[in-house]
Amino acid sequence: MLVLQTRDLALHETVDDLAAAALPPDVIWIDMCSPTPEEIAFVERATKLPVPNRAALSEIETSSRLSIENDVLFLSTPISFRAGGVRPATTPLGFVLSAHLLITVRFENLPAFAGFKERCFAGHTLHASSSGLFIGLLEAVVDRMADVLEHVGGELDEISQRVFQPADEKSGSTDLQKILQSLGRSGEILSKIRDSLLGIGRIVPFVTGLSGDWMPVEVGPHLKTLRDDIASLNDYDSYLNSKVQFLLDATLGLINIEQNNIMKVLTVVSVVGVPPVLIAGIYGMNFKAIPELDWAWGYPYAIMLMIVSAVIPFIWLKRRRWF
Repeated sequence: MLVLQTRDLALHETVDDLAAAALPPDVIWIDMCSPTPEEIAFVERATKLPVPNRAALSEIETSSRLSIENDVLFLSTPISFRAGGVRPATTPLGFVLSAHLLITVRFENLPAFAGFKERCFAGHTLHASSSGLFIGLLEAVVDRMADVLEHVGGELDEISQRVFQPADEKSGSTDLQKILQSLGRSGEILSKIRDSLLGIGRIVPFVTGLSGDWMPVEVGPHLKTLRDDIASLNDYDSYLNSKVQFLLDATLGLINIEQNNIMKVLTVVSVVGVPPVLIAGIYGMNFKAIPELDWAWGYPYAIMLMIVSAVIPFIWLKRRRWF
């Protein structure tokens, strides 16, 4: 899909007929979502700018993610999103930024883009220029990640209450297993967010240093604010990662305690049960010379002996506070 945004931010259009289409003179933003080869060829022909493909945007080295050619900035970063609305994942996001035009290349319908476009259509944007739209997009992406981090923080608070609730309110190993799964999902989301913040954190100073000549004055202060926001979110992400690790250690410790309690019960049962079994085995032997064989009270005697042999270790273990 190819969407053009004009300088009048309330106007935009979707390009369908690529053969006959031409860029309007006041276009400042071209948004390419999962572009086809025909759409890429049209944009390159109309703008005289190369459009990076998915493989180029997925490169991890800094020299591939941040570059400049003829005063045109080529930027890319991984962006976190929920694949299918459930599973956390990352997708590459590319920017081609010049003094008069912004080209974005993406391969998923990102909520931050949809929200930013609604603000643009309503007339709420930083500056009606390529730089203004670029900074506004980054701010929308960072705001979206901040919302996700706040949501993860709330989930971790709930998990903390479940982990450290009174022992008589716990539901056992099944609940702890669900807690482990929740912690795993939270940790995965945080790792995706950290990757995205790292990419955007590299883009901001790169743009600040190389676009000062043609960037509007109104946009400059927002870059500094954006850098501060990214730094604070990185700190918050580190805090949440530490909390995930703490809760993970606590949950695994509780699982070990629960397993130890089960083994303790089995040990008590075996210790209490061994003497009666031993006595029953002795008197169950088919030997004629057993003295108690002809006793009238031989059977009650054996039963009482087994009971006493079970009670004695039970009392001993109880005094030792094994249970």
